[in-house]
Amino acid sequence: MDRSTDTGPFRLLFVCTGNTCRSPMAEVIARHRIEERGWAQVEVRSAGVGAWDGSPASGGALRAAAASGLDLSGHASTYLTPELVESSDLILTMSAGHLSRALELGAGDRVTMLTAFAEDLEDGAAAAGIPDPIGGPDEEYAATFAVLDDLIDRALSRLEPIVKP
Repeated sequence: MDRSTDTGPFRLLFVCTGNTCRSPMAEVIARHRIEERGWAQVEVRSAGVGAWDGSPASGGALRAAAASGLDLSGHASTYLTPELVESSDLILTMSAGHLSRALELGAGDRVTMLTAFAEDLEDGAAAAGIPDPIGGPDEEYAATFAVLDDLIDRALSRLEPIVKP
């Protein structure tokens, strides 16, 4: 991930299936953590490999975020496109299937699974995925939110040498 010649914002993209649960939660967590770190030059987005453009975040995701003081009420899902992939500096996916789709769309070495990146694993495809809480009880969303929060904190620590002002 060489950013030595790029002076624009660092663009981080989280990808899941429908862009209504995991990746929106990851996006809002990352934005909050980035704000805490004072990184004004990092942009965060999310998308889904099977998303319907404009769908709201799921109720469980809304409630899990709200329980941590974060707001997902303005979220509108986005379908993962080649253009979105191309414009991203780092793409972090929730599963190996999402990773494969991003690779098909031209992500190259800018994509890995969130778990692999956070844990600094050599073989990202062998990393564990993050289970989809869709349709589950609020406790499942809260547990997924907590897992994402921890992984994102570790991922941002890895990014610090690249994006720190």
